[in-house]
Amino acid sequence: MKNKIYNNLIELMMLPGLSGYEKRVCKHISNKLKELGLFPKKDVMGNLWVSFPGEGPNIMLFTHMDQIGFVVRKIEKNGFIRIERLGGVPEKALASQAVIFPLENGSEIFGIIANKSHHATQQDEKYNVVPYKDLYIDVGVDTFEEVIKLGINIGSPVVYKPTVEELSNERIAGTSIDDRAGCAIAIEIAEKLSLRKKGPPINLVFSVQEEFNLRGVIPLAQQLLPDIAIQLDLILATDTPDMRDRGNISLGKGPAISLFSFHGRGTLNGVIPHPALVKLFEKTALQNKIPLQKSAHNGALTDLSYVQLVGKGVACIDVGFPLRYSHSSLEICDLNDLIQLTKLLGEVLDNIDGKIDLNR
Repeated sequence: MKNKIYNNLIELMMLPGLSGYEKRVCKHISNKLKELGLFPKKDVMGNLWVSFPGEGPNIMLFTHMDQIGFVVRKIEKNGFIRIERLGGVPEKALASQAVIFPLENGSEIFGIIANKSHHATQQDEKYNVVPYKDLYIDVGVDTFEEVIKLGINIGSPVVYKPTVEELSNERIAGTSIDDRAGCAIAIEIAEKLSLRKKGPPINLVFSVQEEFNLRGVIPLAQQLLPDIAIQLDLILATDTPDMRDRGNISLGKGPAISLFSFHGRGTLNGVIPHPALVKLFEKTALQNKIPLQKSAHNGALTDLSYVQLVGKGVACIDVGFPLRYSHSSLEICDLNDLIQLTKLLGEVLDNIDGKIDLNR
């Protein structure tokens, strides 16, 4: 299991998949599912899913394929490119970052987010964060026409240059671990489900546009009408000096569940998980001697916030893996957390039957 999750994660991290432009990631995952003898389907939004029939409450286990990034806003006459942020991109960590423009034909154009030469930086500029609208990308050409000839135009997607680095203690650093790690786990779950003899009906979903507006999966959720939704994503690690007051989530100490999430900037939503699902995850983790961490925090949100409101209401829970430095160009996760989370999800899905009480 470890090698498969590791290899799938690395392959997925190296694929660009900005929100609304998940095509390459979707195709890769679809091929992986087909290799397992499964028959994935795709909707008009680009959501990918595979269904496993069974008896009991209808379950939707889902994770998102997309990543944060930018779109081209303006091309200057001298060939420099202005951008708009797409998703929660941290402005303070943008200058001098390497980026790529993934083109429709499968090729990529390399660029650099410019950083003013240090020797020309004035004293009053040294400690200021340059707003993203004042930043520009240099792709090495000198005219508007040359940029267009490269295949870049207004609206073209831009992402951090895909990167993977191995750290000590089986930790992985790189781009878009959020949420390619979730996708790698879901592929492993798909293999387990393909071999099962019985169990509840499960729709395993790889969703789109989570980083854009959290609603890309909603049309599919409205079609599937799950009784239970389990969302698979990062959980903010709080074991670094700058995060100590935010919680008790540590890298390398196992998977986690969210007991409270809320976001009040730009949107007003969050998830308070269903008590029956909290109890199920806690009991299953204890029985299988899997460490289970708990999170409660403001400032982060997943598409589960909207899935929970579909139909007559859905019993929901956010589960995930600890992640350091979320939404930066180099995030960090622990491979063993991913393994433990995969085992926990497999056991939980085996333990859900028609006896579960979803009254609240």
